[in-house]
Amino acid sequence: MDTSLALTVGGIFLLLLLSGFFSGSETALTAASQARLSQLARKGSKGAATVIALKERSDRMIGAILIGNNVVNIFASALATSALIALFGETGVFYATIGMTVVVVIFGEVLPKTFAINRPDQTAVAVSPVIRALVWVLTPISVTVQAMVSGVLRLCGVSVAAGLGHDEREEELRGLIEMHADGGEEVEHERAMLRSILDLADVEVSEIMTHRRNVRMLDADAPLGELLELVLDSPFTRLPLYKGESDNIVGVLHVKALLRAIRAHGGSAPEDLNLVEIANDPWFIPDTTTLLDQLQAFRERREHFALVVDEYGSFMGVVTLEDILEEIVGDILDEHDVAVAGVRVQADGSIVVNGTVTIRDLNREFEWNLPDEEASTIAGLVLHEARRIPEVGQEFVFHGFRFRILRRQRNQITLLRLTPLDNQPTA
Repeated sequence: MDTSLALTVGGIFLLLLLSGFFSGSETALTAASQARLSQLARKGSKGAATVIALKERSDRMIGAILIGNNVVNIFASALATSALIALFGETGVFYATIGMTVVVVIFGEVLPKTFAINRPDQTAVAVSPVIRALVWVLTPISVTVQAMVSGVLRLCGVSVAAGLGHDEREEELRGLIEMHADGGEEVEHERAMLRSILDLADVEVSEIMTHRRNVRMLDADAPLGELLELVLDSPFTRLPLYKGESDNIVGVLHVKALLRAIRAHGGSAPEDLNLVEIANDPWFIPDTTTLLDQLQAFRERREHFALVVDEYGSFMGVVTLEDILEEIVGDILDEHDVAVAGVRVQADGSIVVNGTVTIRDLNREFEWNLPDEEASTIAGLVLHEARRIPEVGQEFVFHGFRFRILRRQRNQITLLRLTPLDNQPTA
């Protein structure tokens, strides 16, 4: 082998190494996890910070890598063609085409990309200094190429997206959460909490509030002894006070404030004790407030209790900080909570549900996808879909379930049976 042929073979080998470097770098930098890199950067990793900076201008990074990769591949093919033509004549073109295709595909594409895709973060951090220098050198060329590409796309009526928007990033995050399906009950509980956190901005307080029908309230004009009995019998620490009618709420009585007032009078409640004077001012919020906004409002005001009103100012119910937290972590029961059996799973796979059970709770408990845009409770969903007040014993089929009305009180559905259609016997 003469010197010129040896140099040509050595040059081809070096160019193939560069081709593999560019291919592996492209795969690693695009596949590297932004979340893990951010954590590494916070811990002081300069390489991770460099990768993040490169990914922020991914158009220039990809342009520089592709330019470099194509240059070395074309140069290697040209050298191989020249050497094989010198050895075999015109048939050397055929040999060079076949040989370089196999070599470039295996050693310049598949092998480095397979290595990089299995170690994206480590590989990206390792190659980031070299790629950063390459991007800096080739920026004028890559910018020119990118401008030409954008111009051609615009002529074809295609707009170049600036990147993922908020909705796309949220969908990506939801997809990552759903990917972690293995791990048992503990992982499933964590997935449910993460999904609920993302839903806070889409859920309104009207969907989770305690309806006015179930709110314990105090009539400020009632005798003091009767009011004290109601306070002692209640499991709640905050109770709305009203005068005349229930919509006329004049304050929110905190049990601690009542105890302080009684202690100030020597441990016994005087007959002239005015509960309205010791109650806090009522805090009214619209029923369309999102849980995320209300959670922030609770933190800013340092309060745990709000009164929900509709667009006409009518009292709808109450919402507490605990209600919002339960949307994230699930039900929080303490020694004073009144446990209400709202869901009972039957042996045949059907589920007996109280009409007041919320759709969100059922979806979270059983991994269902019942819609909750038009109604917040399961009874409300049936009324919305049926378009009528159903009779006891009637059945409806929608959203993949069979709904059977078991009990009704006046116009309110109080008990129904849900049967997933997958559990129905085959006809």
